[in-house]
Amino acid sequence: MPIIKSAKKAARQSIKRRDNNQQIKKTIRAALKEFRAKPTADNMKKVQSEYDKAVKKGLIKKNTASRRKAKLAIFAKAAGVKNTASAKKTAAPKAAAKAAPAKKAAAPKATAEKKPAAKKTTTAAKKPAAKKTTAKKAEK
Repeated sequence: MPIIKSAKKAARQSIKRRDNNQQIKKTIRAALKEFRAKPTADNMKKVQSEYDKAVKKGLIKKNTASRRKAKLAIFAKAAGVKNTASAKKTAAPKAAAKAAPAKKAAAPKATAEKKPAAKKTTTAAKKPAAKKTTAKKAEK
């Protein structure tokens, strides 16, 4: 049993942290169980999201989560699940490409008006000053 005040606080904190970590692990296991029972893209997204949350909170390391998500992808591929996130990513650039030509026409005018900023030569000013101080030291 802790006697010192800081040790008592550390004990309370460790209990809270343990409870939070156990809750996160439970949600990961539940999402994983649901995905294995019914492999769909949505369930896969939920499991990956839970792994990312665990990494963000420091419960598991980044590479551990990456390895587990890779195994999920292998399992999903074997089950015939297609990732809908990649389909959405490919659809978005097509929509952006249609709107982009109108923006490109206005962009060159704005960039033509801007002039490049002049470079500052602060290093050249510092070097002669340093030489003068060494010359003064030599005179002494």
